[in-house]
Amino acid sequence: MSGFLFVVPPLIGHINPTVGVAAALTAHGHRVAWSCPDSGLVRRLAGADAAVFPCAGPPSAARPPELRGPESLKFLWERYLLPLADAMAPGVRAAAEHFRPDVVVADQQAFAGALVAERLGLPWATSAATSAELTDAYAGFPKVADWMRARLGELRARIGDPAEHTDPRLSPHLVLVFSTPELAGPSATRGDHVHYIGPSIADRPTKPGFPWEWLDPARAAVLVTLGTANANTSGRFLAECVAAVRERSDRVQAVIADTGGILESTDDDKDVLVLPWVPQLSLMERIDAVVCHAGHNTVCEALWHGVPLVVAPILDDQPVVATQVVHAGAGVRVRYSRVTAAQLGSALDTVLQEPAHRAAAGQISTAFRAAGGAPAAAIHLEQLAADALRIGWKCQRPVPALTEHRRPPSGSS
Repeated sequence: MSGFLFVVPPLIGHINPTVGVAAALTAHGHRVAWSCPDSGLVRRLAGADAAVFPCAGPPSAARPPELRGPESLKFLWERYLLPLADAMAPGVRAAAEHFRPDVVVADQQAFAGALVAERLGLPWATSAATSAELTDAYAGFPKVADWMRARLGELRARIGDPAEHTDPRLSPHLVLVFSTPELAGPSATRGDHVHYIGPSIADRPTKPGFPWEWLDPARAAVLVTLGTANANTSGRFLAECVAAVRERSDRVQAVIADTGGILESTDDDKDVLVLPWVPQLSLMERIDAVVCHAGHNTVCEALWHGVPLVVAPILDDQPVVATQVVHAGAGVRVRYSRVTAAQLGSALDTVLQEPAHRAAAGQISTAFRAAGGAPAAAIHLEQLAADALRIGWKCQRPVPALTEHRRPPSGSS
C-alpha cells in the first residue's frame, strides 16, 4: 500500500480531474489525501470523507476584465499563482510530514506541491488539468517565457531546492495529461514519462430537482456555460445567446448555467431554461451542442460524449484550448467580447447541422475512452511509487530548513 498526496489549487476545474484518480487509488487499497486552501470545496467534489490537510491561500485579487494577452497572464502569475505557491507551501510541507506520502501529485498550477516535494526529496507527478502548458503556446513570446522562468527560479529559491532546475509545471518523473493528442494536437509535449490519459470522468455529487421533463425531444438541446469564474462579466454574452436561441425556437432550446444570477427567467419559458446550477455531466448525455468559454474540463466533458462545441475563450489557457477544438474540427470559435446574436446563431447552426463537427467530436470521444482515464492514471502513479521504493528514492540527505515557512504538522482538517 502506498500513500498519495494530491496538491491542488482551490479551483473546481483542477480538482475535478483528481477525484476519479483518487477514487481508483483508494479502490486499490492505497492511502489518499489532499492539500488545498479550500477543504470544503475538495470534500464537496471528492466526498465528505476526503482527507484534506489545510493550507493557506493568497488574498483575493479580482482581475480587471479588460486585461488580455501577456498583461492578463502577468496579472495571473503575480497576483494569484505565485502568491498561491508561497501561501500554500507551509501547509503542503506540514501535510507531507504528517501524511508521509510515497508520491506527491501536484497540479500544474499548484507550484508549491512540486517545489515542496523537491525540497523534501519526494517523487512527484504533475496533474495537467489542461494541455495548454504542454504546447508551444509561448513560442511566439520568448520574453514572456523568459519572465515566467525567472519568476519560477525566484520561487524555487524560497520554497524549493535551489540546487534543482526542473520546471515545477512539468515533473521529470511523471506527467498525467487529461487529454489526448487527438485534441492537444501534434505539437504537444511527448516523452516516455508523459502520458495522455484522456479526461478523468467520474461520478460527482449532484443536487436533485433538475426538470428533465423540460427538454423537448423534438428540438436540439444546447447547454450554455461560462464556468464559475466568469459570472460577473457574462451578462452581455448570455443575453446574445438567449436572443440567438429565441430566433431558432422552432428547432432549438437552451439550458443556461447563470451562476451570477444575471438573466431573468420564468417557469413557463419553453425555449430557455436559466438556472444558477446545472448537472453538467449528466446533461452532456442529453444535449446536441455546448456553448462555452473553452474551459478545458467543459470541453473535454462535451467531447467525451461526442458533443460539438461553440467556443468563446476569455482568458488564460482558454484561447489555446479553443484553437485545439477548431483544429480538431470539433467546433466553431466566436469572439466572447464582441459576438452578436446573429454570429452565435450562425455558429450554432453550423455545429448542429453540419455533420463534420459531430463526426470529429465522435472521433475524439473514441480516443478519450481508449486512453484509460482515471484507472490508467492510477496505474502510472502506482508504478512511480513502486519505482521510488525499489531505488530507495526517499532522500537520505538532510532536508533544507524552511525557516520562514516552518510550522508543526497540524493533521487533517
